[in-house]
Amino acid sequence: MVSEAELPYLHRCVELAAEALEAGDEPFGSVLAGADGAVLAEDHNRVASGDRTRHPEFELARWAAERMSPERRAAATVYTSGEHCPMCAAAHAWVGLGRIVYVASSEQLGSWLAELGVPAPPVRALPVNDVAPGVAVEGPVPELTEEIRELHRRFHRARN
Repeated sequence: MVSEAELPYLHRCVELAAEALEAGDEPFGSVLAGADGAVLAEDHNRVASGDRTRHPEFELARWAAERMSPERRAAATVYTSGEHCPMCAAAHAWVGLGRIVYVASSEQLGSWLAELGVPAPPVRALPVNDVAPGVAVEGPVPELTEEIRELHRRFHRARN
């Protein structure tokens, strides 16, 4: 269950997703918090650079692998605007990060994009636990999903 105390991290994810959109990128944002609640790192999508692997969840997994002990990684939480894609879920699990809390699910995002007529991505969207069964996952967070949906709507309408 997502607690009231965790909502500020998720609001920051929405802000980061909006920053990505303003930079001309797909609206995704993520925050890595330690066991004590301190924000350790954050990022937003950077795939507009041409490197489609520049997802914030993947970047945070790399950051954690380089800077955190296995014990600190396992106790950390990744908050994110959208459920991890299979690539990011695998990176998360391989690095040994802890819990994931997301605003919008891959299923929700897929339905929103289908409504907008966006072609399917080259990799099938799967729930995190289909890729990384040992990771604790919580979401969606209904009180913020409409904000994320609107950011995706704005991104894809601007491209059509």
